[in-house]
Formats: sequence, structure tokens, C-alpha cells
Amino acid sequence: MVQITLPDGSARRFESAPSVAEVASDIGAGLAKAAIAGKVDGVAVDLSYRIESDARVSILTAKDPEGLEIIRHSTAHLLAYAVKTLFPDAQVTIGPVIENGFYYDFSYKRPFTPEDLEAIEAKMAELARRDETVVRELWRRDDAVRFFESIGEKYKAEIIASIPADQDITLYREGEFVDLCRGPHVPNTGKLKTFKLMKLAGAYWRGDSNNEMLQRIYGTAWARKEDQDAYLHMLEEAEKRDHRKLGRELDLFHLQDDAPGMVFWHPRGWALWQQVEQYMRRVYEQNGYREIRCPQILDRSLWQKTGHWENYREHMFTTASENRDYAVKPMNCPGHVQVFNAGLRSYRDLPLRYGEFGSCHRNEPSGALHGIMRVRGFIQDDGHIFCTEDQILDECVAYTELLHRVYADFGFEHILYKIATRPEKRIGDDAQWDRAEAALIESLRRSNVEFEISEGEGAFYGPKIEYTLKDALGRHWQCGTMQVDFFMPQRLGAEYVAEDNVRRHPVMLHRAIVGSLERFIGILIENHAGAMPIWLAPVQAVVASITDAQRDYAADVAQTLKKQGFRVESDLRNEKINYKIREHSLQKVPYLLVVGGREMDSGQVAVRARGGAAVGTMSVEAFAKRMRDDVDCKRANPEA
Repeated sequence: MVQITLPDGSARRFESAPSVAEVASDIGAGLAKAAIAGKVDGVAVDLSYRIESDARVSILTAKDPEGLEIIRHSTAHLLAYAVKTLFPDAQVTIGPVIENGFYYDFSYKRPFTPEDLEAIEAKMAELARRDETVVRELWRRDDAVRFFESIGEKYKAEIIASIPADQDITLYREGEFVDLCRGPHVPNTGKLKTFKLMKLAGAYWRGDSNNEMLQRIYGTAWARKEDQDAYLHMLEEAEKRDHRKLGRELDLFHLQDDAPGMVFWHPRGWALWQQVEQYMRRVYEQNGYREIRCPQILDRSLWQKTGHWENYREHMFTTASENRDYAVKPMNCPGHVQVFNAGLRSYRDLPLRYGEFGSCHRNEPSGALHGIMRVRGFIQDDGHIFCTEDQILDECVAYTELLHRVYADFGFEHILYKIATRPEKRIGDDAQWDRAEAALIESLRRSNVEFEISEGEGAFYGPKIEYTLKDALGRHWQCGTMQVDFFMPQRLGAEYVAEDNVRRHPVMLHRAIVGSLERFIGILIENHAGAMPIWLAPVQAVVASITDAQRDYAADVAQTLKKQGFRVESDLRNEKINYKIREHSLQKVPYLLVVGGREMDSGQVAVRARGGAAVGTMSVEAFAKRMRDDVDCKRANPEA
């Protein structure tokens, strides 16, 4: 007798060892039809798996995240099956699940083409319609090596040969195709109904550039067509919003090979940059931070004390002068400790908050660079708080509240919170970690937000809170952080005189709200599709004359608004007004002020809001007030 306990706590008894599929059928025909796989005592297994002893069992369907992952993994195998059917000489390697889909790497004598991709996807659909049973087989390792060598699959044989000889392996067979996999998989190919191949790319075997370049085919797979359609629509929108594309179209910045991973900011882009930086500078000033500036290049000895020279050197740009080694700083923290150490500190000085728009450089691999989102040279809104352990809680509560306000001003209302706790390898004693983690947890509780805890994902020197933004397309961007550091103040000799007149090391809180300004501006551009909120827009309004007769008046209006602090340009070209309107609309300017003879005679402007809505005719003073209200309210778009 085998007793099966279900997730709701109910139990079912079977005379002999049932398969997971039989358990699903016993629960109900609907569940049996929807079943993808199962979990036995928390371990995912195939529906064919037989349960030999009492166990806790749950049935996985396409609605479960793990069920969807199994569908994607099975679709990767279906892709390999289709490629081998169409191109028998191709060799298969690996095909893992990735976010929203999967990929599979192949070795083939010629590059695959977009037409090949279409044919492969059509063959996948055909194989899925056959509804072939997916069978799990247990093999001895050496037998599997010989089998794959015999059919010319040298990569698969190499993978299996690396597995210990005494370890049995699992292969999965569907039709004539056999592949190595630990599973589980869908019970039959008919479960794979919604998928699409996305793109081709290159990938070195085992990620080593000394090895053969393979061909990687990316795909996506979903439980429902509606979900895939929504995902593909999101990708289309993301492509339209790509900050690299908009950066060129809106004349904000460019990148070139002469400075890989560095940004050339154009006047409009730098105007946007300045709005972000000056806003964050006001945040510093209003919340007790004292702005500082530290050197770009520091001696090797300092980086040895922090451990960076030993553990991070390959990511640092180094130089030498007069027989001394230096590194361009990849982060601002050590410099801030030097400022703290420059005077004798008392417990009465704490918490001491420093802020810096610090320029950092990291030698990122060229393949990892991505527009202004991933660069080698960047500036952070970096802040460090030197405090006692007892002050951690209050500082974190205040920081989270501040971060809410800042993100809301930039147009982000949805924030995800995660606390990363002590890793296995760490410094400090457990009591110290207990207090720090408890302070972070309590700070988020007091902020009345939901959060998750990621066990073991903290840094070796302390736990941290990660703040993740959700943008207009539902994508997540981890920007803000609050890191507790017991380590660096000790290594760099930071001390304060405590109330009992004993010298102690402060706790160092590393915090950033936007993080890299380059990356954050890229996020802003994509979130707002280039139509920046009025207070951030590089050009807030353009004054356009209809004919040459209004040139001087249009220029005077623009100058009047500029003197009031607005970012305004004038368009006095001898072009048709509809041409001017269209051009500035494409530039996503919030307001267009059209002036013709009637407006000039009455001392007014005809106002058009972004999107083409006619606001009406008004005096320059009235428009200035409207703009000031827009800016003060951090309004995203002008209202008709």
C-alpha cells in the first residue's frame, strides 16, 4: 500500500506503486489531461515516474512556473529533433531554458539562414502534431558515450564522457531522436503547441574562444497563444523604445569604437543628464548628505588593502608612473573612507552621510557592453553612511522612504524589494549578522512594503536590500541598493571615538538610488519611449514662426521663456509650418508654440501639446505659468 499526500493535505492510497500520471487521473480527468509532470517530495519528475513508497505529491500543469519551464525545456529538445531531421549532418550540443524561452547550440558545415529558421519552426510544428511519446531511458555512461560516438555526435559524447563512470545517465527518446537530459519532460510532443524561433547567434563551445564557434538558435515557448502574443508585442514595443535607437533619433548621444563602452553626450542628451544629476544633488542636500569629490586614480597599496587588487584586478584599468602602480577607481567606496579618516570622529558625528557623483571605470568584456546600459565609464549617485549598528534601522527606513519619492518623480510607481542574507563564506560573527539582517527586515516592515528574502545572496561583508523598478513594459531593472558593510571600515582603519571613550569601527552603508546615471537614463528613455516628462525633457518647448514676418517675435518669445529658466528653442527657418510641426513632434518635444500674424499682433502664442492636441491661444505669461506648474508637479505629459 502506497499513501500519496496531496498539497491540500488530503491523502490517497494505492495498492501498488502508482505513476504520477495515475495519481493525476485518480484526482480527476481534467487534471490528468492538463498534467505536464509532477513533484514527488519536492523533486520534479516525469508523469511516467512510479512512486514506490509514501510521498507528498503535486501535479504540475502549464499554469505552474515549473510546468512552463518543463514545456520550454521540452521545446528545446523539439528544436534539436527538427534540426536533425532537416539537417542530419548537424551535431547537437546543449539546449537549456532561459528567461521566457530556450536556446540550442549546433555545429553545422554552413551558417543557418533565416529561411532555415522558418523551415525548422515548420518542422517543429509538424513533429508536435505527431504527438509522439517522450520516453525516459536509463543508460550506463560508457554505453551512452559509445552510442553517441557511433552516430557522429562528438559533442554529446564529450559531455557524457565528463560524467563519473559509475553514474548512470538518462536519455530521452522521441521518435528517432535521442538526447541526453536529466529531465523531466512533457509526456508527448503534442503538449508543445505554442512556440516561435526568434533569432540566430554565435556561441563558442563551452564558452571558450579557443573552441569552435557554434550556431545558437533562440526560441520562446508558452502555455497559451495569448501569452506568447503578449510577449511578442512587448518585444516589438521594446524594440521601438530601444534607447540606442532613440538616442540617435533624438540626438541625445552616440557611441563609437574609438572609446568602447564610453558615451559621447550631445547637447540635448547632456541637458537630460544635467536634470537627473541636479535633481539628485538636491536630494543629497535635502536629506543630510554632504557632497564630496575623490581622486580618479589611487595607488595600488590602497586597492590591496580593500582586496580589489587581488580579487578584482582584471576588471580594473591600471597605469603606472614613476615606479608606482595605480588603478582607475571602479568604485567610490575606498575614497569615501579616506575622507572619513581625515579627521578624528566622535559618536556625536554619526551618522555621517557622504555623497558623490563619482566617475568610475570598469574593464567590462566587450561582448557584455550594451548601449549606455552596460558601459566601461559611468557615474554613480554614490552615497555612504558611516554609523553605529544601532543606527542601521533608522537609516534604512529613511532611505526607503526617500527612494519611493525619487522613483515616483521619475515615473516609476512599482518597486520590488529583496533582502539578500549571509552567504556561506563571510566575515563577522553570526550575532553581528543577526543584528544587521534583523535591521534590514524591520526597516522594510516599517515601510509597509512586501519583500522577499534571498537566502545566502548577500555579499561576504554584509547583507543588503535590493530595490528593483518595474517599467512601462513590465520589465524589471535593479537600480537601488542598501548594503551593510562591516568589512571595509576595518580594512581601511576607519574609527570613531565611542561614548565610552573607546575607539570603534563604524558600520558603512553603501547606497545608491539611480546607480549608474548612464544606465538609469537609458531606462528612463525606454520607459518613456523617448517622450521624457516635462521636467526632464531636454527641450521643453519650441517656438515656431509661420512666416519670416514673425521671426523677431518668435525669437523674443523664446528668449523670454529662457530667462525664466525653461529649456526653449526657436525654429525660425523658412519652412512650411506643417513641416516644422511634424519634425518637432518626431523629436517628442512637450510643447510647440506656433506664432503667426494674429498671435504676434495680440502678443500671444498658439500652444500645441505633445501628441498633437491643441491647447489654445494664450499669453506668454500664462504659458510660462502652465509650464512652471508642469515642472513643479513633475508632470509626465502636457495636458490639452
